[in-house]
Amino acid sequence: MTPEVQKNKTFLKGALILGVAGLTIKALGAMFRIPLTNIIGDGGMGYYQTAYPIYVLFLTIATAGLPTAISRMVAERLAVDEPGEAHRVFRLSFRLLLSIGLVSSALLYFGAGHITALIREPEAVHAMKATAPALFFVPLMASFRGYFQGRQNMAPTAMSQVVEQLFRVSIGLGLAVYFLPKGLQYAAAGASFGASAGGLFGLLGIGLLYVRHRSDFAEGIACANREAKQSSRAILWGLLIIAVPITVGAAIMPIINAIDTAIVKARLMQIGYDSDIARGLYGQLTGMAAPLINFPQILTQAVAMSLVPVVASAYRRGQNEFMRENIALGLRLALLLSIPAASGMAVLARPIMLLIYPLQKESAINAASCLAILAWGIVFLATIQILTGVLQGVGKQIIPVRNLLAGAAVKIVLTYVLTGIPSINVRGAAAGTVAAYLTAAVLNIAAVKKYTGVAFDLQMTLVKPLLSAGVMSLSVVVVHRTVSAFAGSSLATLLSVAVGVAVYFYMVLATGAVTVEELSALPQGDKLARLFGRWKKVV
Repeated sequence: MTPEVQKNKTFLKGALILGVAGLTIKALGAMFRIPLTNIIGDGGMGYYQTAYPIYVLFLTIATAGLPTAISRMVAERLAVDEPGEAHRVFRLSFRLLLSIGLVSSALLYFGAGHITALIREPEAVHAMKATAPALFFVPLMASFRGYFQGRQNMAPTAMSQVVEQLFRVSIGLGLAVYFLPKGLQYAAAGASFGASAGGLFGLLGIGLLYVRHRSDFAEGIACANREAKQSSRAILWGLLIIAVPITVGAAIMPIINAIDTAIVKARLMQIGYDSDIARGLYGQLTGMAAPLINFPQILTQAVAMSLVPVVASAYRRGQNEFMRENIALGLRLALLLSIPAASGMAVLARPIMLLIYPLQKESAINAASCLAILAWGIVFLATIQILTGVLQGVGKQIIPVRNLLAGAAVKIVLTYVLTGIPSINVRGAAAGTVAAYLTAAVLNIAAVKKYTGVAFDLQMTLVKPLLSAGVMSLSVVVVHRTVSAFAGSSLATLLSVAVGVAVYFYMVLATGAVTVEELSALPQGDKLARLFGRWKKVV
């Protein structure tokens, strides 16, 4: 086995750990959002979704780029046998994030009244204040995560993510039920406080792991207390140079979503909807339909995380052909995962929404049209994730930020125009989101081709996944219509999904969209390759 293949497997193993954790988090998130929507309805979700995007915006600004910067700087220093400098990076970043956490949590808590008044949702002030403590705990947790990742240990990050989400779900739902008799705005605040509770317990969990592994850091701690090789100012400046472009890119869509909070409701009221109905429609879009398209991102993000270091290493060593092969493979795997997810959600949008929100049938039916549109954004978002990582790996980290800004501008214009058309209404915001992702994806493809010289095999990258997904979509529609006639929509939906997975897997094998060599590069790949071979004989 070549060093490159071995290294690739190592990174894929780390990505697999984070991918499994991410799927667990998303499953827990569904266990939170689905019952929460059934408990507080779209009106309560309107309050919750008014506060949550603002919290995410603050959190993104505070933490989006720094864990990556910490990880990179720690790894660089460990690579040249400077454990003391690596630990100084962690120590200084912890202090930096402590300061950021204090400021951001205070700004959100004391500014909640002004923010909610500005976006015309004053009753969401309690939900917004309830998220403020999370802005103190989560940045501190991010410093630990970056340090462990720099040491190529992904398990503590995965553990803290799961613990954080577990407490967010349990405490958030419990408080929503407890405060429901006082009103929807207080129930939404209780649900919002789950983010703060999750942050606290996630921080405690990863902090305990740090103490447990402290003996592993003993040399670094001892060396860090001796004469420093680099000034604290230089280290902090290095962190910011890496983190700021990443943070700017990560903040763009939360900023646009925050703008959406004001634009969508205002435009809906301008075309005749009253405040309560406009809030409900916005809740259907952002609280019921939009979260579902985030689920497949966990898998494509895992592919992106495994691809970035391979591309960066190959680029710096001048191994251009190896780099191009990995870029092409990464995009193809992302589309193999995202295209069936998009097509499946699009054709089963209504039955999926009714299955998930049985107590909110009217809202679920209305939200289905938004989901059918948003589903196609999965493909373009997966493309953005993969190619953003490629561009960062070849030192062009500003380009994906610029491309996402272009997409955001498209979204603002389309959302404003389309949402103001009565026959389209809130679906215009969904179309604007998809158009934003499409714009950024196309620009990223052009940039990657320009700076890496990669050539994508359209048949393997697009035609075969689309063909497989097309056959899958036809099969799930036929199964659902047949089974629902005598067994009801819920059972028909579950059976359709199961049949769709099987049909797509069959088509992927039958069309040769996945090769034995590609499977062998995965953790436990040899076993998968043997299974693949047996399947090919059958099909």
